[in-house]
Amino acid sequence: MNTQLRQVVLAVVLIVATTAPARAQGYLSPMLGLNFGGVSGCPGLRDCTNDQKNVSIAGGKFATIFGIEAELASSPTFFGEATGLSSSVLTGMGNVMLGPRAGPVRPYVLAGAGIMQAHFELSTPSVLTTHDTVLGYAIGGGVFALLGDRFGVRGDLRYFHSFREVIIQGVTLRSNKLNYSRIGGGLVIQF
Repeated sequence: MNTQLRQVVLAVVLIVATTAPARAQGYLSPMLGLNFGGVSGCPGLRDCTNDQKNVSIAGGKFATIFGIEAELASSPTFFGEATGLSSSVLTGMGNVMLGPRAGPVRPYVLAGAGIMQAHFELSTPSVLTTHDTVLGYAIGGGVFALLGDRFGVRGDLRYFHSFREVIIQGVTLRSNKLNYSRIGGGLVIQF
């Protein structure tokens, strides 16, 4: 695990552990999702297949209406799959949430900031490598549906955007800033 990733994970754990409101309900939420729009997908490469899977783990706490969440997400083939192409995007975001509970359902909106780490390597016909970490933000919303005291499901839609440009050498992207949307769903484990 590289140093920056360790620092992000430590920061996320500290945020969740130290800023929880009194009587807050904590949760962990592993999710699977799909990226779309923005610069995700094949950037004009021949014989490239879009594979926009995203996996994430979020942890947070909700009080009556407000909550906090830390999320770490990985897109292992962010720019698609092609011969000689290796690409990924890793995000670590700290979010604030607004979500009133209505029985077993909690709709929410969120906004947050954190890091976005892009990796792009194209090894044919020559080697072009970009590895860049930038600050970015996320906005979105979704709904928790609890299926008892400890478990539930979750649906989520988020938009991610970097604050500064990311230059991918040898490829022209639709935008110089790392931006995309993600739709996902997963489990909720409350404690």
